Amino acid sequence: MKIAFVGKGGSGKTTLSSLFIRHLVAAGRPVVAVDADINQHLGAALGLDEQAAAAMPAMGARLPTIKDWLRGDNPRIGSTEQMVKTTPPGRGSRLIRLTEDNPIHAACAREVPGLPGLRLMATGPFAESDLGVACYHSKVGAVELYLNHLVDGAGEYLVVDMTAGSDSFASGLFTRFDLTFLVAEPTRKGVGVYRQYRDYARDWGVALAVVGNKVQGPDDVEFLREHVGDDLLTWTVQSDYVRALEKGHSPDFDSLEPANRAALDELVRAADAGFERRDWAQYTAQMVEFHLRNARGWANAKTGVDLAEQVDPAFVLGPQAISAPV
Repeated sequence: MKIAFVGKGGSGKTTLSSLFIRHLVAAGRPVVAVDADINQHLGAALGLDEQAAAAMPAMGARLPTIKDWLRGDNPRIGSTEQMVKTTPPGRGSRLIRLTEDNPIHAACAREVPGLPGLRLMATGPFAESDLGVACYHSKVGAVELYLNHLVDGAGEYLVVDMTAGSDSFASGLFTRFDLTFLVAEPTRKGVGVYRQYRDYARDWGVALAVVGNKVQGPDDVEFLREHVGDDLLTWTVQSDYVRALEKGHSPDFDSLEPANRAALDELVRAADAGFERRDWAQYTAQMVEFHLRNARGWANAKTGVDLAEQVDPAFVLGPQAISAPV
């Protein structure tokens, strides 16, 4: 299952995504978590100390390693320099299994103490050399390549903490998920990002579910229902457990409030249902469409080749592609 958490800055999306990850790990589910926010806070929310969180390897800085391994023996890709963030896999490409050991996981993923079975990766913050000359999409491009080559299965979870607001619509990344959880506070600003996401996603079949956060009573729930309707999946309430985490303490996850644990159970059920609806052919077609858009828009000029030639019309991503002949 490929899951994204989005929301306006300060909505609590990083906190909620970290609770969801802890919930999955506590149930023994394999998880790869990716911090794709320009402000890198997921590691700390999962319990890493400041030094360990700052030492996380940046996926954006390891693009050559990522590209070289994913390219494999794909004859349609002339070189790693001709790979861009939207380059789709084809026959000969290496595909990723979420639970496997591979050079990408070795270079980019780290374990988190106390959370067995979790691999944590991060796009990386802006470096000094990026200031004024690079956009953040150059960082999340590594995540897009990873998702374009990932063949995940039932009971496996990729959880991505996205950048705040609706910025992810600046790339095709928003179509890469089985379900997007939009975290919204019961305020006018809190539901404003929901309207943007709903409108942008409408024509792309993007599954969107709203998770109310910091709900204090029935009036807050009614406000959310009024503004997001049936897209409201569930909500979390004020949490002493979360407050303790934010103060740097390490409370036992079993102390999470029953109401909030029930909300996390609802997220898991919705995520599993999203995976069951996945159409690998449609998923591949959307990937190809955004690649062709990027090729025409900027990538052909940047690489000096026609990147439409990278599209393998006979290839469909999915479990069957793992053992398919080249």
